[in-house]
Amino acid sequence: MRIIRDYTFLDPDARGASAAIGNFDGVHIGHQAVIDIARTAGEKISAPLGVLTFDPHPREYFARDAAPFRLMSAAAKATRLEKIGVERLYQLNFNNALAALTPEDFATRVIHEGLGLRHVVVGSDFCFGKGRAGKASDLKNFGAKLGFGVTIAELIEGAQGQVSSTRIREALSAGKPRDAADMLGHWHRIEGMVIGGEQRGRELGYPTANMSIDGLHPPRFGVYAVLADVQDGPHKGRYHGVASMGVRPMFGENRPNLETFLFDFSGDLYGSTLSIALVEYLRGEEKFDGLDALITQMDADSLQSRSILAAL
Repeated sequence: MRIIRDYTFLDPDARGASAAIGNFDGVHIGHQAVIDIARTAGEKISAPLGVLTFDPHPREYFARDAAPFRLMSAAAKATRLEKIGVERLYQLNFNNALAALTPEDFATRVIHEGLGLRHVVVGSDFCFGKGRAGKASDLKNFGAKLGFGVTIAELIEGAQGQVSSTRIREALSAGKPRDAADMLGHWHRIEGMVIGGEQRGRELGYPTANMSIDGLHPPRFGVYAVLADVQDGPHKGRYHGVASMGVRPMFGENRPNLETFLFDFSGDLYGSTLSIALVEYLRGEEKFDGLDALITQMDADSLQSRSILAAL
């Protein structure tokens, strides 16, 4: 997959895609349906499949002090989009200049002149341009004028109602990763580099891979059964494990992170990139009377997690 971050001065072979447009936070089943429509439209006109999105997320850009809400980082989003066959990712830098474009300017300068898109697909709730003044129907009118096709996709209903990134966040906040997975069409994953920690887990017989969750919507704090993909290095592969999400009240920490213990693993993961899939919420964070009680509970968490993951 090719990633393009600027809509000006593109190589000719980066132009001419059939692209889905949106933020695609989580790449849930509704997003996938929009992308599939772009795929089908592209096949009819022999155009590569593209996705047009923005980084930072416009909501982050306009509300910089708001609580973290993103379901995935830009890198994790790119990984997921590549897995579903996207060939061109137009990950445009959202800045003052882009935010100031009127809906017609966005259609003309970005979609038509800049990226040369031949067909675009948006959800029925799509808004664009300065002040979110442009609607999906406006884009269709601009496409007819400028010469690119436009398809407006209806919103997807799942078993729990309308699928949206907001509903997925609510499920994760409630400690219901399987409900989130039903809407995502895949496990919710936290992806990032393994960072240094206090190495307390090693002393307890449970060495963990520590990852930051800065900038991401925090799922309910507690212990989870997880699938872990080591994405690079000599230990690349998939493992089962158990993970703790939160602030480690036993040790007086206050900065949330994710600590994952991989079953039947031995090796150094510092600097490796991991993708941790939350499968099932086991229990909340607790403060124990002592280390022996903590270790006993960790043993029980591991046994429970092994049983859950073996049944997948």
